[in-house]
Amino acid sequence: IDFQTAQAARLDDLDDEAVLHLAAAQSRILVSHDKRTMPKALASFVALGGTSPGVLLVIPRHAPISEVVDAAILIWADDRADDWRNVIAKIPL
Repeated sequence: IDFQTAQAARLDDLDDEAVLHLAAAQSRILVSHDKRTMPKALASFVALGGTSPGVLLVIPRHAPISEVVDAAILIWADDRADDWRNVIAKIPL
């Protein structure tokens, strides 16, 4: 699994649309805590013709990191990339 933090990917000052564009350009599923604006941003991104590798929302925000990592590993190991295209899902599963 090739995972980048928001800081390493230099996403700190970008709006949701820019983050979705960058994730799509790099064929990365986006992992976010932003349940307030990211679902709308993804819907808008797709409606305007964008294709997202997918968005995973970590809910609740204080979810144990081990459960989040386990869910990400299961998704990576058991699913095909097309299964997540333009999909938003909550993790841990």
